[in-house]
Amino acid sequence: MSETAILDIEEQVGRIRRAREESEKFVAEQKKLMAEAEKLARDRSLAPWQVGIAGMAAGAAFFGAGVAFVKLFGA
Repeated sequence: MSETAILDIEEQVGRIRRAREESEKFVAEQKKLMAEAEKLARDRSLAPWQVGIAGMAAGAAFFGAGVAFVKLFGA
C-alpha cells in the first residue's frame, strides 16, 4: 500500500469515529428528552390529585383554625 492510501484509510476511519460519536450523542440526547417527556406526562396526570389533596389540607387547616377560634373566644 502506498502512503497516500494509508492516509486515506486513516482519514475515513477518523470520519467514521466522529460520525459514530455524534450519533451516540444524538441518541443520548433523545433518551434524555424522552425521559423528560414521560416525567411531564406523569406530572400532568397527577395534577388533579395534587389540587384535590391541597384543597382538603386547606379545608382541614381552616376547620382547625375555626375550632381553635371557638375554643379561645367561644363557650
